[in-house]
Amino acid sequence: MLRFATAGESHGESLVALVSGMPAGVPVDAALINRELWRRQQGYGRGGRMKIETDTAHILSGVRHGATIGAPISMVIANRDWENWREILPVEAGDVSKHKAVASPRPGHADLAGSLKYDFADARYVLERASARESTSRVAAGAIAKLLLAELGIEVLSHVVRVGRAELERDATWPEIAALARKQEVVLGCVDEEAEARMKAEVDLALRTGDSIGGVFEVVIHGAPAGIGTYANWDERLDGILAQAVMSLQAVKAVELGRGVTAAESLGSEVHDAISYAGLDSSEAEDPARHTRFTRERNNAGGVEGGISNGEDIVVRGYLKPISTLRRPLASVTYAGREETKAAYERSDVCVVPAAGVAAEAMVALAFARLLLEKFGGDSLRELKRNYNGYIDQIRAY
Repeated sequence: MLRFATAGESHGESLVALVSGMPAGVPVDAALINRELWRRQQGYGRGGRMKIETDTAHILSGVRHGATIGAPISMVIANRDWENWREILPVEAGDVSKHKAVASPRPGHADLAGSLKYDFADARYVLERASARESTSRVAAGAIAKLLLAELGIEVLSHVVRVGRAELERDATWPEIAALARKQEVVLGCVDEEAEARMKAEVDLALRTGDSIGGVFEVVIHGAPAGIGTYANWDERLDGILAQAVMSLQAVKAVELGRGVTAAESLGSEVHDAISYAGLDSSEAEDPARHTRFTRERNNAGGVEGGISNGEDIVVRGYLKPISTLRRPLASVTYAGREETKAAYERSDVCVVPAAGVAAEAMVALAFARLLLEKFGGDSLRELKRNYNGYIDQIRAY
């Protein structure tokens, strides 16, 4: 089984990603991993921390001569800001007088709930691990999963569909999403320049008023075959697995597959995707990203029906709440005296929707790669490809 774990704190010495269960023989491109980390750092509305960090992954194990060897893969991403926190957050006892307490919990953050749970006198240690800085490790792990999926012709990318009240009012095409990921400059990760300009105005307004702003990102799995996931058991349904993967990200408060939200207020005839069949001589049948001749005019289901992928692009949306740290803080109470005050302020972002989309790509890639390995097995890439290609031949001939 493909598994991953992360370790590290926001202002600690480094972040760690551990991936196990990868078959041997998967080519590993360190530049691609670092490109993914770079993409996570981009976006209009990011804070000062991203000016300090230049995230790169240092692979310690599990990769030799440019390919996986079947052993656990461990990676370290250094925190450059650690130099400013070395005496504040030492591993050893250190000087307690240098501790930088979070004096009052921030509404919307894990501060208060975490302090109550772990019996901390302030929220410093809660903040350090609950921070979205942790998603850096997920992106590194997800890049490994993406490398595996790419060997099977499957890609996972994201784009932004809404920031505040500004929204992309049309569907994005796969070529547009792919082109967006190749850009060397990222504004808000939207495929439409006019919509992106309106989104940027929403961020500017939040910035001027000392506020923060959320939005919606969309993750697409392109080239996914039909038959991944199952309705047989509740915890094996693909939609549930993907929803949990995306919902686990910091600040995500809702997850949608396809047109899940608007489907609830629509008639069945407006929602369900009519089925047709493409003959051998049709362009749809020749598309290398398609593995079945059954086609749909629409993809309102988001590529998943009955907990199983149906051969269309899998579309997952994450709804991101505004960042909890505000430059004009909300009301709170002090930890020390339980007195009324304003919430603590920590250097933060105004908008992180594009970055959250990249982190969600990683989670979706990891979840989908795990399901593929569970279905097709293989201790080596060659064995996995043989099993996978045999299944693709089967569903193409159906």
